[in-house]
Amino acid sequence: MKFEIGANQRKVQGTGASRRLRRSGRVPGIVYGGDRDAVNIELDHKELYRNLTNEKFHASILTLKLEGGAEQVLLRAFNMHPYKAQVQHVDFQRVSKDKKIHMAVPLHFVNAEKSPGVKDQAGVVSHVLNELDVTCLPDDLPEFIEVDLINLSVGKSIHARDLVLPKGVESTLHKDEDPVVATCILPALIVEEEAATAEAVPAAADVPTTAQAAPEKAEEAAAGDKAKAGDKGADKAADKADKKEKK
Repeated sequence: MKFEIGANQRKVQGTGASRRLRRSGRVPGIVYGGDRDAVNIELDHKELYRNLTNEKFHASILTLKLEGGAEQVLLRAFNMHPYKAQVQHVDFQRVSKDKKIHMAVPLHFVNAEKSPGVKDQAGVVSHVLNELDVTCLPDDLPEFIEVDLINLSVGKSIHARDLVLPKGVESTLHKDEDPVVATCILPALIVEEEAATAEAVPAAADVPTTAQAAPEKAEEAAAGDKAKAGDKGADKAADKADKKEKK
């Protein structure tokens, strides 16, 4: 998918100028890299915000139209307002077709519902990573990397080096790195219920006889009476405190 975004050169800099720019519905930014100097730019907020909600916009070669020309760029960074849906600043980097780029590419997980862990073992797939850092030429940059979960079972994991990368794409992992991408586990609720059930069922040797049970029940009854008496005393004390506060 190709993205085109328009921009104008920004001639006035500074905190005050940027604040006025944002109030007018524009976003301050910068484009840098390549063999040219960095250029301060401004963009339409609505157009930029709409594009930022598209996952593909973050991992695609973009066409930036600036001052009658066009150049290929990557989205490198953007800052959002702490609590408003407002883009505060955006950075773009120029790219050259003959130079490799470094990019975080989103992962798309498929076939989870068909995996033995989910289909047969009532497991749940946990996504540990949602993107992978890769290096490639701009023309080889994929929009996403597919993670096939078809063979995943409970207790098993898929690692980064298990992924099939598109032609011309390499991960930036070091030789000793192989992080978990996804794993299949039993839901915590099921595990907790099973553990609670196991604890609640006593062993045969632990079951008291009738003669043993009687004194225990008597002690429990006495303890219950003391607890009730204590509760009544606490209630009376609370009532007195309430009456004093009202006075």
